[in-house]
Amino acid sequence: MTCKTCELVARRNAGLAPPWDSIYRTSCWDVAHCFDTYLPGWLVLVLRRHLASLAELTEVEAVELGQLIRHTSIALKQVTGCVKTYAIQLAESPDHLHVHFHIIPRLVDPPPERAGVKIFSCIGVPEAERVSEEEMNAIADRIRGLLLTTRFEIAV
Repeated sequence: MTCKTCELVARRNAGLAPPWDSIYRTSCWDVAHCFDTYLPGWLVLVLRRHLASLAELTEVEAVELGQLIRHTSIALKQVTGCVKTYAIQLAESPDHLHVHFHIIPRLVDPPPERAGVKIFSCIGVPEAERVSEEEMNAIADRIRGLLLTTRFEIAV
């Protein structure tokens, strides 16, 4: 079975990804905007090498992940005005059995059907309801700018 996540990482490695799909890259992780959501700012942190289990992360990968979760959450708060973020890792989709984290802006007073794990009803929506590529690119530019001013120091 082909891993679609690995295909997206390869596209980023080749420099062929649109801005929304290549917001920021560390030595171990990629930051991208979720492509099939209607929620602006839904980010995905993708491990650059294929793993199916968090238990297999190296210390460096784990430390970078922790820093990215924090810094992308700070950036999302500034860009979207969210009150907090959800950080969720499942990697259960047949096409994406690859370690990745959803960093989701939790807006003020979401309806009950969009709160907590029910937030996943906001992805996989029809194309006409999705955040436009133009808006994803604008969000990506703002997030990238904020992350570029952050200093990532890996101390392991």
